[in-house]
Formats: sequence, C-alpha cells, structure tokens
Amino acid sequence: MTPRPESSGPRPKGTAGEKIPEQPTAAQRKSAAKKTAVPKQAAAKKTAAAKKAAAKKTATAAKAAPEKAAAAKKAVTKKAAAAKSTARKVAATRTPAAQPAEAGAATAAEPATAARTTAAKKTTAKKTTAKKATAAGTAAVKSAAKKATARKTTAEKAPAEKAAAKKTTAKKAVTKKAAATEAAAVKAAAAPAATAEAPATKAPAKRAPARKTAEKKATAPRKAIKKTPAGKAPAKKAPAGKAPAKKAPAGKAPAKKAPAGKAPAKKAPAGKAPAVGAPAQEAAAQVVPPEMEVAVSPAVDPQDRARLLDGTHHDPHSVLGAHPVPGGIAFRAFRPYALAVTVLAGEVRAELHDDGEGFFSGLLPLTEVPEYRLLVRYEGTLLETEDAYRFLPTLGDLDLHLIGEGRHEELWTALGAHPTTHQGVTGTRFAVWAPNARGVRVAGTFNFWDGTGHVMRSLGSSGVWELFLPDVGEGELYKFDITGPDGSRTLRADPMARRTEVPPATSSVITSSHYEWGDAEWLERRAQAPAHEAPFSVYEVHLPSWRPGLTYRQLAEQLPAYVKDLGFTHVELMPVAEHPFGGSWGYQVTGFYAPTARLGTPDDFRYLVDKLHQAGIGVLMDWVPAHFPRDAWALAEFDGRPLYEHEDPLRAAHPDWGTLEFDFGRNEVRNFLVANAVYWCEEFHIDGLRVDAVASMLYLDYSREPGQWTPNEHGGRENLDAVAFLQEMNATVYRRVPGVVTVAEESTAWDGVTRATHHKGPSGFGGLGFGLKWNMGWMHDSLQYMSHEPVYRKYHHGEMTFSMVYAYSENYVLPISHDEVVHGKGSLVSKMPGDWWQQRAGVRSYLGFMWAHPGKQLLFMGQEFAQGAEWSEVHGPDWWLLDPGYGAEADHRGVRDLVRDLNAVYRATPALWRLDTDPAGFEWIVGDAADDNVVAFLRLDPEGNPLLAVSNFAPVIRHDYRLGVPEEIPAWHEVLNTDAARYGGSDVTAPDPVKPEPQPWHGRPASIRLTLPPLATVWLRPA
Repeated sequence: MTPRPESSGPRPKGTAGEKIPEQPTAAQRKSAAKKTAVPKQAAAKKTAAAKKAAAKKTATAAKAAPEKAAAAKKAVTKKAAAAKSTARKVAATRTPAAQPAEAGAATAAEPATAARTTAAKKTTAKKTTAKKATAAGTAAVKSAAKKATARKTTAEKAPAEKAAAKKTTAKKAVTKKAAATEAAAVKAAAAPAATAEAPATKAPAKRAPARKTAEKKATAPRKAIKKTPAGKAPAKKAPAGKAPAKKAPAGKAPAKKAPAGKAPAKKAPAGKAPAVGAPAQEAAAQVVPPEMEVAVSPAVDPQDRARLLDGTHHDPHSVLGAHPVPGGIAFRAFRPYALAVTVLAGEVRAELHDDGEGFFSGLLPLTEVPEYRLLVRYEGTLLETEDAYRFLPTLGDLDLHLIGEGRHEELWTALGAHPTTHQGVTGTRFAVWAPNARGVRVAGTFNFWDGTGHVMRSLGSSGVWELFLPDVGEGELYKFDITGPDGSRTLRADPMARRTEVPPATSSVITSSHYEWGDAEWLERRAQAPAHEAPFSVYEVHLPSWRPGLTYRQLAEQLPAYVKDLGFTHVELMPVAEHPFGGSWGYQVTGFYAPTARLGTPDDFRYLVDKLHQAGIGVLMDWVPAHFPRDAWALAEFDGRPLYEHEDPLRAAHPDWGTLEFDFGRNEVRNFLVANAVYWCEEFHIDGLRVDAVASMLYLDYSREPGQWTPNEHGGRENLDAVAFLQEMNATVYRRVPGVVTVAEESTAWDGVTRATHHKGPSGFGGLGFGLKWNMGWMHDSLQYMSHEPVYRKYHHGEMTFSMVYAYSENYVLPISHDEVVHGKGSLVSKMPGDWWQQRAGVRSYLGFMWAHPGKQLLFMGQEFAQGAEWSEVHGPDWWLLDPGYGAEADHRGVRDLVRDLNAVYRATPALWRLDTDPAGFEWIVGDAADDNVVAFLRLDPEGNPLLAVSNFAPVIRHDYRLGVPEEIPAWHEVLNTDAARYGGSDVTAPDPVKPEPQPWHGRPASIRLTLPPLATVWLRPA
C-alpha cells in the first residue's frame, strides 16, 4: 500500500520492536514534489535566528540601488546554485521518507532517497545544531554562523537577485522576503516548542502536545530528522494532505510560480494523485481546504462510544474499522476484555492505542484502506482475526426492496444466519428484521454470549439489521441481543433459524445443508396428476411418538417400509417445526424454519423425506401459520413492540389457546409466512402442507363474544388480511413447486376454500386456492352415527347420508385424525358400541364405508390396528397389541390387514378416486333404508366402470337383500368384505359371482340379491 504523507500532528504509536514506516516531513514532501526549492524559498527556509539577521541585511539591500543588486547577482550565481543544491539534499534527508502517495511524488522521491545517506553524513553537525536551535533561537544563529557564514550571506542575497531577474524590481522582492522572515521570526518566538513540527498558526501544532507520549514512543528516531538545520525555516513544515506549495505569511499569495527547470509537480490533497505531466501553474494552484489540513484524532467519538457500549448504535461500521481521515487511515476496534489490539497490514504492524472500555484506535500514514487483520491479545490468549467492521453489507438493495414489499419468496436466503464466504473471507452473515429496535447485537458461543463487541448495523428503512462475522461457522449457538424502544434488552432466538438447540434449550444454531437428494424420479412423477384426481390415502404420524426414542434417520429405516406395506400413498407429519412444549404436539411453533431438534439435524430430516419418496410415499406436513406462543425469547413483541402479532390486543390474542395471532396485514409478516410455506416445499421436498386452524384465521369473531372484536372495513366479520394471505400463500406455492398440494383444516362453510383464487363466488371473494379441504362435517356426523347403539341408528340415518348433499362443494379429505382420539374422546374402536367383537366389526364396517365414500382418506396412527387406548404423545401407539404373544393379537392384526387390503383395492380402482370431486362419479342405490341401517351406492370412473359399495350397520345378517343395479352389468363379484375371517369377522361372504335379475328395484331395471354380513361393508365390481 502507498503510505499517506504525514500530518503535522504526532504519528500513532507503535509496538516496541515493531517497524512502522516513518513519515516524510512537509519540507521533504515539498522538495520531493518540486525536486528543488526556488531561491526565494531557500531563503525562506532559514531558521528563525538566521532570518532575523537576514532581515537586517535585506533592509540595507532594499536601500541600495538596483544596479548593486544586479552586480551582486552575477557575483554569486554559482554559489546560489550550490546553495540550492545543498538545500535540496538537506530537505530530502530531513526524514526517512515513506513511499509517496502520487506517481509524480514517487518519481521525485527516488533521487532524494538515493541521496539520503550521503546528505545525512554531510549534515550531521547541522542536525546536532538544529536540536539545540529548537531550544533557543540565539544558539542556532551562533552555530549556523560558525559553520556557514559565507554561504548564508550569499544565499540571503540570492533570493533578492533572483527575484529582481524575475520581477524586475529587487526592492519589491526584498520587501516581501523581509516580511516573510519577520513573520517567521515572530512565529518562531511565539511558539518555540512547536517550530519543530509546524507554524504556530497550524492546528496540528496545537494538538501535538496532547499526543506527545505516542510521538515519543513511536517516532523517537525522527526527532533529530525533524529538527531543521540552521539554514532552514520551521515555517516550511506543512500539515498532512496539504499541497506542498509554499505557505506564505499573512497577506501573501499562497504560492509562487516555479522557475524554469524546476520540477513543478505539486503534492495533491490526500487520496488524489495529480495528473502526470500537469502544468506547474495548475499544480501550484491546487489548495487544500483548511479543514483537510488538520489530522484528526482516531479515537471513537464520545457519543458513538456510549451508543456502542449500550448496543444502540445503528451504524457501527461507520465508526469502527478503517476509515480515511485527514492525516491517514484511522483504525478503530471495539474489543471488550482485550489487553491490546495490533493492526497487521502487509509489512505494517502497528499497535493501536488503548482508549479504555475495550476501544482501541490509531492513525496510520496510509492513503487508502489496506487489506488488514487484527492481532488481539487477551489474558493468556493471542488471537489473529479479521475485523468484522471492514466488510460491506451482505444484503443488496433488491433483497431489502423485496422484504419491504413483502415479496421476497426466498426470504430464508436473505435473513437468518448463513455460513458463507464474503469478500474472500469465510464466516457467517447474520440478518434479522427488527424495525422497532434501538439496536441489535449478536451473542453466542463464539463470543461467550456477550454481544457487546458484535453490534449489528441497520440497513436503512428496511428494519433489517446485518453483520458479517468472520471465522464463525456451523454448529455455533447464537441469539440476537435486542434493545427495545424503551431501552430494555432481551435475548431472542432467530425467527429465521434453520436449526435449533434441543428443547428445552432455546438457542438458534448456525447451519447449512450438505444433503444430496435421491428422489428426482419421485419429484418428476408427482406432478403428473393433481391430487384430487389421484389416489390419496394418508397415514397421519406424530414422529416423536410413533416409535419413541428413534431419530429421523432411524425412523427412515422403519416408517417408509411400514407405510408402504399398508399401502398408503402419503404420510402426514404432525408439525415438525420447532416447538418448546412437547405437549402441544408441535402446534405452538417458535422455530418456523427449523425441524425440531428432538429427532436430529435438518439434514437428518431431509434423509427421512428422501427415504419416503424413494419408497413411493408422499410427505405432507402440518403447518401452523395461525398463531404462535408468547415465549419471551421467541416472536412475541420481538423488538420491544408488537411486530409479528397484531398491534390491536383484541386482534392479537387468540382466545382458545392463549397464543398470539399473526398480523396478516403487515407486508413483512405475510412475507415471513408465505416464504416459510415455500421453504418447506423447496428445501425439504415436502409434497403438501396441511394448514392448521384456518377457521380461526378467517373470522374476526372466532371464539370471541360481542365487544371483543372489531368489524372489518365493510362492517363484516371476515378477516380480509387473512383471506389475502391465504390466497397469496396458495398461489405462490402452486406456482413455484409443481406437484404439491395444500390442504385446509377448515371447519365452517366458508365458500370457495378449494376454489381458484381468481374465481369469485357468491360472497364476492375469490377462492382461497387450497387443493383439498378436510371434511370436518362428514367426520363429525359419521362418528356420531357410529357411536349410537344399532337399534337407535335408524333415527340418525341422515348423519351418514347428509355429507353427499355438499360432497362436491369442495375437494374433500375424510379425516380420522389425532383430534378424534385424544382428550377423552377415546380411540376409534372405543367409540363403537357393543362388545369387543361388535366394536371391531363396527370399525371395519366404518373404514370400508369411509374408503368408498367420495373424498380422500386420512387415518391417524394406531387406529389401523384398533388400538383401544387414547393416543398419548408420551408413549405413542400400543405396538404391543401386535405382539404374537398377546392373546388378542389376531383381533388387532385383522384390522390392520383390512386397512392394507382397503388401500390395495382403492389404488387399483380408479372409480374410487378419479372423480372424487365430480358428481358424475357417484350414484345412490339406496340412501333411505334407515330401518335397515343400510346404505348402498355406486362409484364410477370416467369410462363408467362401476364399483358397488354396500354397508350394513346393523349387527344382524340380512339375507336376500335386494338392490337395484345397472342392467348392462352381467355379473358382480366381491372384491372386499370387511366380515371376512382373516379380518376377524364372521366370514359371511359371497365367493361366487352374483348375476342381476330383470326385476326393477330402487328405480333401476335390474337388481341383485345379496346376503349382507352383520356390521360390515362389501365392495363388488363387475365380474
């Protein structure tokens, strides 16, 4: 790097034994730039004492005739030239020069450097005299007179003679010279202690004493060099960054035109190099503003210092790090608990001054900020590291614009903690949205959970705070130390954290994925048909309790095989996102972007999903954008104000669960959730999202009494912000991730849940855009019917048939979910009346009816083998019921075998799924046989191929039960009978095909007679 010329102030201190480039004096810079001083300038460079004597002689010369001056000029021409040469050499050797900043100055410095050693030897005596001269001007005059009386006399006359030749009036030139010498003498007498550095009028000279200690420590060898010889004037010293034009006394022009043959190169202000070959007149005309002449203190300003200590500085990068200032480059470091900080930049090694409270600063004579590192010494430790405050922001304007607009669809790539390489340095970039915060710091294991020295910067009006920390990598724990508007501080987990600690610990973990997927074939195949026109049979799983104690990778060795064996097309995972309380089953999320660490790392979860895909099984995931818990370390009042939640307490508080509802009307919050949906689908290859608690989002008065809610702008109860959010989420996910499906758990009659967002319904709203919707009405009614004793079921027959009234209003899933087998509701088999045999028979008949009914199917774990106990997240399914050593094992295994066969026939029969959402795929045979507890219907595929489903919910056999059928079918045969012996039934079956009779029945021209088994469902297809 090219060092910057030194200011007139003292230089920064250096560490003992360290080599710091010494700075050239102002005289050296001027001589290097101009290569030689003009005769009148040589005269001006006399010491204060010499100038006093010269003033008397020049006054006498002024009275003499011009002819005498001309004669004197001829007599001393050769001596003047010698004096000029000597002055040039002496000026060049006053200080060992660092590399000049400009190309022209560098060229001029080469001969000066070459002559430095010789000139130093020739002027050793002069330097010694100069040291004494600074203490007393009289001693300097005597010493100078003894050494070079004749030369001084000649040199004094030379400027006047040269001026006479140039200006034609020796008197005018001598008058100016006299004024200059008198002014210099006055200045020298007024401030003798400052004459070694700068004129008394220069500000740096006033600041020099305050920095005396640093000067002595770092620049002791320079003192002899800085002292001018008897023939030099200290007034010639110029401050840092000042052009080397001769500074004239008061009332004088700042520069004179250089004589021909003299190098006209003029030192430009700091940081600017003069154009090569620029005319001497233009170079000499450049004048640095006075404020640039003063070298500033590199120490941190008291106000900035206080804000940094308090963690409330919005732009620490503007203070800390390296910054060009008058006099060089200021280095500032904030390293709490450090004993010393040293800057390492190439061969430069400079210890910064300890300013106290962890602040260190120093001013180096450089012209531009170099690549540098910091050597930080703590007690017992020496650490070489990068300076976090020398880096540019890691987020660009486009990221910030999209975040502000709420349209950053890959938000997880911008915010959070990301190991990366930035400006050629490896580290981790942190970014967090906290617009109300007064300040944000990063705390973690890498700084012993003290974020004092890691203050983040605010990126404009975006509300985003950012910091790149070098040498911080994966596996480190961290949180954000946020100072709220009221000055309170809290440690917050990262809302965008992609990995967390294992609960109950709450820290975020720096991570990046290294997983290589192997499911390309699955991803290509899944987009071939929409979910509502494909087989869709779902096994709902709570991963932590399905096989308690297993990790993601261990589950990957068991779950795919089990689900594939039972024939399910998909698994639905109860919420996987991190949650602090296991008893919430994952429905109170704090880490929306992190799979729960209870079972492993994010890549371990990817491994599980990959294995399921390779087994031909799709993966759905419960997603909870409706609300979040109030934990003080998570999202609640994240930056000291309501941020993710609505600012209106009536809108923010969820009355049922004691949680907070998201503010769906805020761009950034909506963006946080929409990007989160995309994140799971893209980063983890999730095939679908089941959105929890949609009804609580759609209605402002959900679970609220009058007076506890505020109507929308139209006076209605609809939450218009939530509607817009759900529409945007669905549209974005379907656009970005082909083949995925979104499923709404919505328990009301909201119109258009699965209608396209651009199609408006009778209510005036466009559809919400979901692919499927849970049919909560069917679930409630059908389970209510099955819970009645068979003798009373005829009074509730409509509960089994009413669903067909609205079956095609939405694209439905028929769910027997976790919600139906907990909290005292009992398991599915325990809902059935009667003895153990009747209960199992009731379950089998119900499952047969469910799989044949229009809509997709979902069954919660444990119900596939008729577990008798409610589900518990602590111990999971009662797998011991399938132990061959258990006496009733066959009963439970029989139900599971039925589920396997139901799925097998279902997947092989397009009539059961191809037209699930089309009325053309369903025909009633009999729906009003309430006294018989019988329902029968046809399912049809697009080609008209039928499947006949008949359910007898009475515990009696019904012989020769006549049903009307299409006459074109020559014969029917059973493909499934839930009363088969292998399922644990009474084995009332029809092994032979059944032929229609020409007897009209149920409005059809032909009919068949069947023997209906008790509490059973039978499927028949054309033979």
